[in-house]
Amino acid sequence: MSAREFVVLGTASQVPTRHRNHNGYLLRWDGQGILFDPGEGTQRQMLRAGVSAHDIDRICVTHFHGDHSLGLAGVIQRINLDRVPHEVTAHYPRSGRHFFDRLRYATAYRETVRLTEAPVAADGVLATTPAYTLEARRLSHPVESFGYRLVEPDGRRMRPELLAGHGIEGPDVGVLQRAGELRGVRIEDVSEVRRGQRFAFVMDTRLCDGVYALAEGCDLLVIESTFLDEDKQLAREHGHLTSGQAATVARDAGVRHLVLTHFSQRYADPQEFARQARAAGFTGELTVAADLSTVPMPKRNP
Repeated sequence: MSAREFVVLGTASQVPTRHRNHNGYLLRWDGQGILFDPGEGTQRQMLRAGVSAHDIDRICVTHFHGDHSLGLAGVIQRINLDRVPHEVTAHYPRSGRHFFDRLRYATAYRETVRLTEAPVAADGVLATTPAYTLEARRLSHPVESFGYRLVEPDGRRMRPELLAGHGIEGPDVGVLQRAGELRGVRIEDVSEVRRGQRFAFVMDTRLCDGVYALAEGCDLLVIESTFLDEDKQLAREHGHLTSGQAATVARDAGVRHLVLTHFSQRYADPQEFARQARAAGFTGELTVAADLSTVPMPKRNP
């Protein structure tokens, strides 16, 4: 299986800082790459992080505020300049199609790649592939915003003791896995369900039903925590979450690994986000995202 990992290109909210670029994130999933919210400077951050235009199969934009989308022009032109050999699909809120069009054709360039637009208008499934199902859920922000979720299909885990009890061993195990039945023994008789991995990407939003739906049962949840808890009212007014709110969602949703990102420049100590997340009761693995870092998907539960 190819690597499954989350590459952080930028973590700043609203404006870049000396240490934080505008948003930008790439999820590597079984040989495919999904680029989320390419803000200004994403193309350069890709270079620094070892991400090439050829790595991008999908682009998912949550909403059309500049820190989440101003990098689209450069990324799209780079995809064409490098003559990426495969189709690239772009998802974004349908209400912002005019913004996408302006960014896609911001300057003159030669189009060499098939870029398919698949705007999002409502909650639901956006794409189904052998590796994952991509879903979207509406969020609560001053402009229309959607979060994204990947769900791997469930598989089956073979139970050696059950195989042995039915006298199935060696090459016959592979035959049973491919055919589903061998000498009257069904694959269900000698295996158990292996739950597919789940990933969610939740950016600018207040607490809402969509946040909880996206986070439910995630192995890896990437979620904005623009503000610290003492600025909860400010967060609500501007359509954002605090670190404590994000961690509470993760705690209640059974998230295994929580990644906090999208930080306001007003805070000097990024580890305060982690401290408040722990104070909210989240006990799973926790990462305060940093530019140019990589977060692996958690190993499967035994």
